[in-house]
Formats: sequence, structure tokens, C-alpha cells
Amino acid sequence: MLKADYKKITLIFKRPGGTSRGVLTTKDSWILSVRDTNNPDIIGTGECSIIYGLSSDPMSTYEAKLNELSHRINEFPEVDLSEYPSIRFGLEIALSDLQSGGKKLLFPSSFTMGKKGIPINGLVWMGEFEFMRQQIIDKLEAGYDCVKLKIGAIDFNKELALLKMIRKDFGKTELELRVDANGAFSADDALEKLKQLSEYHIHSVEQPVRQHQWQEMAELCRLSPIDIALDEELIGLKDNEVTTMLETIKPGYIILKPSLLGGLRRSEFFIEQAEKQGVAWWVTSALESNIGLNAIAQWTATLNNPMPQGLGTGQLYTNNFTSPLYIDKAQLFYHPDTEWMTDIY
Repeated sequence: MLKADYKKITLIFKRPGGTSRGVLTTKDSWILSVRDTNNPDIIGTGECSIIYGLSSDPMSTYEAKLNELSHRINEFPEVDLSEYPSIRFGLEIALSDLQSGGKKLLFPSSFTMGKKGIPINGLVWMGEFEFMRQQIIDKLEAGYDCVKLKIGAIDFNKELALLKMIRKDFGKTELELRVDANGAFSADDALEKLKQLSEYHIHSVEQPVRQHQWQEMAELCRLSPIDIALDEELIGLKDNEVTTMLETIKPGYIILKPSLLGGLRRSEFFIEQAEKQGVAWWVTSALESNIGLNAIAQWTATLNNPMPQGLGTGQLYTNNFTSPLYIDKAQLFYHPDTEWMTDIY
């Protein structure tokens, strides 16, 4: 017999995170714990992680659904979680952790043995020009050869000036530049902005216009001098819509955020469909605590994708869980001898 409970935590950003959708200072998650009453000392832990305004989960019934799941954990396949991708993600992790002994070691590999790191991109948040400039300098000094800039919040010409500053000292063979517009461009001006960005040898632009504009996005992908990567576009899609979306838009890349898509297995479904269409991909965390990030990182390590992944968000918070994850020279590593500290919940 299984027993489950959950607890809400509020993660606090070390410094506000600026996006085109607003400035983030805190981030809510629900930690889901599952145990077998025959062996109650072993606890499987998962994270139900949402981003307000981006996650498709209906927030008005969110805790009611978690409460239902907790009370019906022994019949969990019958609990309808189809509209709650973040809860599916948390449950998948918790059950996998319980099955593997409650040590948060879900996907043993050379990564979890501490022998191999995962290349990651450096993340530069939106803000005033000097703030973004300093972040860029810090990432370059830390050894990153792939940097992702969130754009769309300040004057576009200032953002171009930042890119020009970077390219003055670092050519395209030395530094890969990715930009994330988070849907900030309008369909009318997106192509012109993409053409201006292309002067700085940009690797890819994430979600230039808001999701659900398939025809407009398809036209951009056809005409853009820069590869377009989709992330928000994947959120909320039903299985039978995934292939249609890929065939219609024909993006250069898709970006997988498991807590927004419904878990690791469902993310694998997206990968399968993308590869059938010749669409490349990489994995990005979505502001989870180290509980969720740990599961995503261990899973990503088994996929053997050599591209820099977006897994550097574990250092964002003042009150994150102490975990074996750490970053060194632009790679995410796992130190197998480091014990978890979960005293924040």
C-alpha cells in the first residue's frame, strides 16, 4: 500500500529574473512524497513545478488535484492528470525514486558516477543594458562557449548593441549565441528583427512570436535567416497534435521542458516525433528546484545529446535544496558523495 503527501515550497530568486512576461522574484513548487507502508523509511520524492502564466495546469484546481492524487495514490492510474503536466512530472519522478530506493538516483550513468559532465549554456536574464552586459562578461569569464540571452524587454537596438559587443571579441567559432524572445515579437515585425539578429551569427531564436500562430510561425521558419527553436509552442499539445505542429511549422529545433510537457516519458515522445521529421532538439529545465532539475539532468545524460543543454538554473535560488549537482567550466556535474539536504520543506 502506498501513502502520499505533498508540501508547497516557495523558492526565492537570488536576484530578480527578467523575462518578456515579467520579472520573477519567487517560484512555487509542490514537493510530492510517496512511500510504501510496508517499508515507510524509503521515500520517493518528486516535484510538481509550475510557472505562472506559462504552465498549462489549471491553477484554480491545482491543490485539489494534488489532494485527490494523495488520497487515491494506490489507484493513481485512474486519477485524471491529463490537464496537469507538472503533477504528472512530479508523480513520475516520485514513483521512480521510490522504486530505486529513495536516494534520488533515477538514471545511473557515468554522469551520476561523477565521471562525465553535461555541457550547458550560460543564461543571461533580461534587464537594463549594464546589468545584461555584466552577466555576459561573467558567463564568458566562467568559461561558457554557449550563451543564451533572453530578449524582448528592453529596447531592441540596445539588445543588438549587446550582441555587437559580444561579437567584437568573440567570433561565431568561439562562442555560440542563442536568444530567447519568449514570444515578444509581433508577427508583423518578427522577420525584420530576425534579419537584424542574423548579422551577429545567432545559433537560434527561441519562440520569436507567441504560440498557437502556426501559419505565421511556419512562414517565419521558411524565411528566417536564423534557425527557430520552439518551446512554448509545445506546451498543452495533445499527442495527436504534435506531428501536425511539426509538419506545419517545420522548426529547426524543439526545446524540451519535461515539467511543462508532462514528464520524462512524454518528452521522449516529443523527441521521437521530432526525429522522424528531421527536427533537432535539446533539453532545458524550467526553474525547478534541485529535486526536479536532478531528475531532468540524470535523464538528459542518458540521451547522449552533445549540444549544450539548458540545465544551469539550480543556482538561481537562495533556498534551494543542497544536492550533488554542481557546475564547473560550463558543465553540469553530479558529485556522488554529496548528500542531499532537504531541510527547506
